[in-house]
Amino acid sequence: MVENIKVDERKYRRWDEVRFAHRSEQEFARLLDFYDIKWLYEPVSFDIAWDHKGNPTSKFTPDFYLPEYNLFIEITTMNQKLVTKKNRKIKRLSELYQEVKCKIFYRKDYEHLLFKYNINLDDQDHEDLL
Repeated sequence: MVENIKVDERKYRRWDEVRFAHRSEQEFARLLDFYDIKWLYEPVSFDIAWDHKGNPTSKFTPDFYLPEYNLFIEITTMNQKLVTKKNRKIKRLSELYQEVKCKIFYRKDYEHLLFKYNINLDDQDHEDLL
């Protein structure tokens, strides 16, 4: 387990008890709940860049932590042109924190999940995710 994360079962919540930044995160949490997979939403931020005095200048906060799998998940359904910055952060995370496992779900991965589990979002909500 990642040593910075202290898993407290009282922190586990259901998908409808958390205010998510994006609807895609909410739907992902709902799927995790359905399969009884424990998760924490944005439980930790990792410093990934520092100034010359050693002060953090950039952080990365993965969307989910799955303690039973010791795995962080980042959901990114944004326009692919904007994903490059996030990819750089995840690469930096893996360079600095080799013990941290982080999986990124891109738009196509997310759409496959929606299709596979027959989750229908109305067109406007779906467009907001892309």
